[in-house]
Amino acid sequence: MKQTNPGRFSAVSFAAGGALRARLRAAAVIGVAFAALLPAACTEKAGGPPSAAVTAVAAPGPQGSADPQSGREPWLVPSQRPGLMMRAYLVRPPGEGPFRLAVINHGSETDPGRRAALGMPTFDKLTAWFVARGYAVLLPQRPGHGQTGGPYLEDEGICEFANYTRAGNATADSVAAAIDYMTKQPFIRPDGVVALGNSAGGWGVVALASRNPPAVAAVISLSGGRGGHNGGHALHNCAPGRLVSAAGDYGRTARVPSLWLYASNDTYFPPALSRQMADAFKAAGGTLDYHLLPPVGSEGHTLAIDSTAWAPYIAAFLKP
Repeated sequence: MKQTNPGRFSAVSFAAGGALRARLRAAAVIGVAFAALLPAACTEKAGGPPSAAVTAVAAPGPQGSADPQSGREPWLVPSQRPGLMMRAYLVRPPGEGPFRLAVINHGSETDPGRRAALGMPTFDKLTAWFVARGYAVLLPQRPGHGQTGGPYLEDEGICEFANYTRAGNATADSVAAAIDYMTKQPFIRPDGVVALGNSAGGWGVVALASRNPPAVAAVISLSGGRGGHNGGHALHNCAPGRLVSAAGDYGRTARVPSLWLYASNDTYFPPALSRQMADAFKAAGGTLDYHLLPPVGSEGHTLAIDSTAWAPYIAAFLKP
């Protein structure tokens, strides 16, 4: 359940003395080293040299110019934790807007060291697809991950008693905070938001759907779930019955149109498990369009990153 893509944020670390700490009431100094993660873990390789990052209480908004090649603008976006900003990329289509917003949310890591080493999410193929269709795309990095740093808020607990409902809701809190901030920007429409997520990020947008936020028009989960590859073993999910039960918890109140996509060779959430999750969600009353796609490379969990097999399904789902 490990997937994010790297970016090119860098910042200068500093040590604050006593006098400086007195003037900076909530300064948080977070050192992060980039590391490349295995493709089988649904990650993209971190690019560029290791860098350290500083996240202090700072004004949200753009933090520099857009990269001329990728179009990525570095932003700070408020998280659900007061004073903690999420680092993010924003990619806009040409024009002044207002644009519909698509928020693409990364996966996670159970290991703290690997979580701290995650690069900035980029999801190049998904981003390009949405920008080409007139969406502004936000790619936030949630608390407890990579250069955003801060406390990890999505812990699911001990395997046998994993609380997947709580973990997903914590992810949804981050996504909701990003949407709330961005839909107040003059170049973003206040409605029609599409919330997407990959792996743990996909599970988080399913949790978000259970809240039926007025600004969100659609939710798309790619390879969504938590607890995959327990102990580092393929096809070994931590407490899968609890994951299915949590899907039912969300489905009881979710009425936002939702699309779930999985590759048939996903070894984190294999077909039998993803179908059970979808069945539980729908049986509880959730609005859901579920599709099992053909195999993607050697590991279907990389669907959102290494493939565009999702494109016709998303196009049909979002068609007015």
